[in-house]
Amino acid sequence: KLLSLMAHLDEAEVRQMLVGPVREALHESGLIPLTAPQVMAIPAVAKGSNVLLVAPTATGKTEAALLPILSKLVEERAGLRPGIKVLYITPLRSLNRDLLDRLSWWASKLDIGVAVRHGDTDKRERSTQSASPPDLLVTTPETLQIILTGRLLRQALRSVRWVIIDEIHELASDKRGSQLSLGLERLRRLTPTEIQLVGLSATVGRPEELARYMVGSGRDFSVIEVPVPRETKIDVEFPKPTGDDALLAEKIATHAEVAARMRRIKELISDHKAVLLFTNTRATAESLGNKFLVMELDTPVRVHHGSLGKQTRVAAESGLKSGDLRGVICTSSLELGIDVGLVDLVIQYGSPREAVRLVQRVGRSGHKIGWTAEGVILTLDHDDFMESVVIKRRALSGMLEPVRPPPKPYDVLAHQLAGLLLERGRWTYGDALDTIRSS
Repeated sequence: KLLSLMAHLDEAEVRQMLVGPVREALHESGLIPLTAPQVMAIPAVAKGSNVLLVAPTATGKTEAALLPILSKLVEERAGLRPGIKVLYITPLRSLNRDLLDRLSWWASKLDIGVAVRHGDTDKRERSTQSASPPDLLVTTPETLQIILTGRLLRQALRSVRWVIIDEIHELASDKRGSQLSLGLERLRRLTPTEIQLVGLSATVGRPEELARYMVGSGRDFSVIEVPVPRETKIDVEFPKPTGDDALLAEKIATHAEVAARMRRIKELISDHKAVLLFTNTRATAESLGNKFLVMELDTPVRVHHGSLGKQTRVAAESGLKSGDLRGVICTSSLELGIDVGLVDLVIQYGSPREAVRLVQRVGRSGHKIGWTAEGVILTLDHDDFMESVVIKRRALSGMLEPVRPPPKPYDVLAHQLAGLLLERGRWTYGDALDTIRSS
């Protein structure tokens, strides 16, 4: 219904829904004309609805959520209480850092305070945020749990009006999402007014289930699903060892089959400008990185995953973006929207196991509207090859798996009960149960 009501709106009319300062900043940013997801989502968010926006990567989902919220914030600023008004929650610290660069520009144009809070935030910055809370705080689900039990920032959360959850499909599928769902209920108990939720998701199966997870029990929501036409090319390969691969296998101390895959990866990296090589585990990423060191490639590559230090991760991201690197070996750490520049090929090492994960990873290449997303799956054996062929077909035909939150995660419940008691030393059984059941 929501989609049909907005179908007649054109791009210029949607821009007119934003207040003057936001329209001026939008014009200066060069983001005109608006993308299809922005045209569809901005009216719904501006109306105050809880919205789940489902669209492919590189289609402007972040601005689709931010622009109407920033517009409301600028318009109503004089009447809002001091403290944090907007929470922007992302799954990764790297996404937080990347977002801060983008948000700082909007903040400077609209006179809005923006800050990031996560595990890498230093002590001085934390003290500054507690003494003078920003209007918009970018954080992770884990850091939100900590803030909820803090003394000063917990008070600053009382003024929250809007919550944006980026890459919500990534969070909802595991217990981090369960923690976040209960954390949002605890946040609602702090705020005197109802919070508006906006979720941003890559393309998934059955998005209504994801939206229900986002808003909790008994609340209304709108799902805006915008399939943006984009050409996608995916090849499945099973490299066979040659005589040269046997020699390479001796050099890098491995089997000829592994050497054949290494040789093929080297060829693909040499033929492209910027390549992301996804593995399913951190151990595999490290192993491939070590083998490339022994091979002494002319085309430099680096490893990137969540267990590495901040400087190492930033060096890999900036190196690929600047062109100093030709490839980055990564796990899901670069599956999401971190800006690493224009990648022209994604290699998946082994079966991706899920069509939705393959779509998300390959979508990191040609990361611009109108460009072709190109990927290659390098399979490990015959079973891996057959599985990858099926997953490729499902991905290209849109047969994507739905997001399934963990059923009855009692360890999360125990953790959240401890959090409730840290907030307030005594709860009635009924009050605690109401909070939990609302999630």
